[in-house]
Amino acid sequence: MPGSLEDKIQRSGNVAEMLRNSPAGAYTYPMKPEFSNWRDEQRAWATTAVLFDQSFHMTDVYFRGPDALRLLSDLGVNSFKTFGKNKAKQFVACNYDGYVVGDAILFGLDNEEFSLVGRPIAPNWVAFHAETGEYDVKVIHDERSVANQGRRLTFRYQLQGPNALKIVERAAGKPIDRIKFFNIGEFSIAGCTVRALNHTMSGIPGEEMTGLEMMGLSEHGAEVLAALLAAGKEFGLREGGNRAYPTTAIESGWIPSPLPAIYTGEQMKPFREWLGGDSWEANASIGGSFVSGNIEDYYLTPWDLGYGHVVKFDHDFIGRAALERLAGQPHKRKVWLRWNDDDVARIVASSLFGGEQRAKYMDMPSANYATGPYDKVLIGDRLVGFSANVGYTVNIGGWASLAMVDEADAVDGTEVTLVWGEENGGSAKPSVERHVQTTLRATLSTRPLV
Repeated sequence: MPGSLEDKIQRSGNVAEMLRNSPAGAYTYPMKPEFSNWRDEQRAWATTAVLFDQSFHMTDVYFRGPDALRLLSDLGVNSFKTFGKNKAKQFVACNYDGYVVGDAILFGLDNEEFSLVGRPIAPNWVAFHAETGEYDVKVIHDERSVANQGRRLTFRYQLQGPNALKIVERAAGKPIDRIKFFNIGEFSIAGCTVRALNHTMSGIPGEEMTGLEMMGLSEHGAEVLAALLAAGKEFGLREGGNRAYPTTAIESGWIPSPLPAIYTGEQMKPFREWLGGDSWEANASIGGSFVSGNIEDYYLTPWDLGYGHVVKFDHDFIGRAALERLAGQPHKRKVWLRWNDDDVARIVASSLFGGEQRAKYMDMPSANYATGPYDKVLIGDRLVGFSANVGYTVNIGGWASLAMVDEADAVDGTEVTLVWGEENGGSAKPSVERHVQTTLRATLSTRPLV
C-alpha cells in the first residue's frame, strides 16, 4: 500500500535524498511531440500564432458554495477585494513559515464558483482545506489525464501570437468584445459557448489580445478545435506540441516547478497525511547541481519567484505573519540567464562524444530532466542563486534559463557561472546518465530576452 506522503517520508529517512533519487523526470505533457517541427512552432508564437491543446496536462479543481471565496482568501497571498465572476489571477499559496506551497491560475467562473488550474500542488492544498476545514464548499476534482481514466470536464486551448485575435474572430464569424488582461470573456465558436481568459504564455502582455486561453465543455472540444484550425490557415497558425510547449515559460518568465514547501513542519503534517503516497507531491524529483541534505534549503519565498508584487496584507491568510517579517529582508530576484553559445556547444559535443568524461546531455529544446531543476549559479566561487528552467528558443536565438539570484547581484550584464550536471556522476534518476559536472558562462538580464 502506498500509504500517505508522510508515511513515505518517514520510511525514506531523508526527504531530500528521496526526491533527488525519485524516478520522476520532467513534468508530463500528454500531447503530440510535434505537429510540424518545434522550431517553427516556437517561431509561430512570435510571428503568427500557435495553438496548444492544454486539455490534458493540468489539474482542475472546482470550488462551489457560499464560502468558496473566503476559503481562497484564507489561503492565497493575493488580494481578493475586487475578485469575482469573470476575473482571474495567478494564485499563490504559502505555508505557515511564508514559503511557497504552489501557484496556479484561479478562474472566477461565477460569484460562488471558482476553479484552480495548474500543476497539482496548489489545487490540492486548497482542496485539503475545503474538505477538512469549516467551509460550506463543494469540491469537484478534475484530475490531469495521467491520473484520470475518464474524460476531462472541459477542453482548454491556448492560442498565442500576434494573429490570435484575428483567428478567433474568423472562427466566431464576427468581432468579439475586447477582454481586459486577466479577465474572462464569452463568445461562440461553431455554435458552442467558449469562455476565454486574456493572458500571454510568451513575451510581455500588452494592450492587444495576443494570448487567449479558451475553455468549454469537453464534448464541444473537437468542434471548436476544428473551427479554430480552419480559421487559422490564412493567418499562419500552427499547432504546438510538447517539445515546444515548456519553452514558452523561458520567454515569459514563469518558473513552473518550485519545490513545494510542504515536506517539513508539524503544521503541514495533516496535509502530508492527506496526500497519498502515490500523489504527484510524493513522487516529485529534484535535479541539478545544487545539493543539500536539508529539504528546506530548496524552499522559496514569493519574492524569490517574482511574486512579491501579488503579496497583499489586506486580509488574513496562512503565512501572513511570516511574510510580514520577511518583507523587509533581502530576497532573491527572478532573472533571465543567456547562456554562452561557445560553452553550450562544448557541453553538447562533450555529452555526445566525450566517452567516459561526457557532460550531462542537454535535450532540445527543453533540457529539464527533473520535476524541480536547481542548478548552482556562481559569481566567482560565491553561490548567488539557482537556475530553475532551461531551454532553447529560436526567438532568443540560443540557450537560456530562468534563475533566482540574490538581489544585490541582480545587475544587468553581469557574467555568472552556472554549474551543469549532478555531483558524483549523477543521481539514481533514470533520466540521468553517468556524466561529469562542468561549468558554463551566462549573462544576467533583469528583463525578458525577447
